[in-house]
This record gives sequence, structure tokens and C-alpha cells, in this order.
Amino acid sequence: MFSPHLLVVPVGSAVSFPNEDPFFHNVFSLFNGKRFDLGLYETGASKEVVFSREGVSYIFCNIHPEMSAVIVTLSTSLYGIADASERVSVRNVPEGEYTLHAWIEGVTQPALDRLTRRIQIRTGSSNAVTLDATSAEREPAQHLNKYGQPYEKQPNHPY
Repeated sequence: MFSPHLLVVPVGSAVSFPNEDPFFHNVFSLFNGKRFDLGLYETGASKEVVFSREGVSYIFCNIHPEMSAVIVTLSTSLYGIADASERVSVRNVPEGEYTLHAWIEGVTQPALDRLTRRIQIRTGSSNAVTLDATSAEREPAQHLNKYGQPYEKQPNHPY
């Protein structure tokens, strides 16, 4: 597994992908955030990727279809990640007008676009915003391997 499953980094950040498992991995992403293929690497090895532009990168292993992670690369420090109660706090936001974007794993881009709001931040007011994504369209959870093909059926692993 990748840990953490969701990582938010600023543009230009390098992210390491260490292999701490007793078997090979092949980490890749073919999505709009950062496209890369780290190739096959063994236990104890680590590879690094620089996330040089904004976007969402879905990360997978070409050998283990159950492995997935998401790296969101931003050019702003104004963001928050939902807690267990699905609440998000963004601290130290200067007064002004902003565009609030939401990203929710598995929700389609058109549904995310409908959650976008123009907001006004003022000192001394609650500045609370409620977004409801309960009826948002979802994308299928299954993904393809790095060749755009379904993963081959593999026997159940003991790990």
C-alpha cells in the first residue's frame, strides 16, 4: 500500500516512493497531474518524482492492482483536507474574494465543477461554506495497468 493514500504537495515538490515490501513494485501514473513510470524496482530501493505542475495524479503499481494513492499538486498554500467528520478548515486566509474548488476522490470532473463557489472572506464573520456532494456522479473505481489493459488475474497473495 501507499502511505498516505492522499498527499497534497506544492508545485515543485519531490515525492519519494520507497519499496519497503519483500517483492518488486512498478509505480506509475498516466493522469493529468504528472505522468511517470518508475519501472521495476526491488525491496530497499526508493525512487523519486518531482511534481512540477498543478493537477491530480492517481498513483498505481503495475504489479499490484490493489495499490493506489492520489497526489494533488497545488500552487497555493490555501487548502484543507477533510477530517473524519467530513469537515475541512482552511486557516489564515486573508480577507478577499476567492474561488473555492473541491476535489473528492471518485467524483467526476463535471460534478466537481458544479461544487465550485465564489466566496468572500471577511474578518469577524463565520466564513462557513457548505458543499453537498452526496448525489455527485462517481467514476468507476477500477483502473487499468500502465499499458491501458486490465490487470491479469493473479492468485491471492499471502500478504
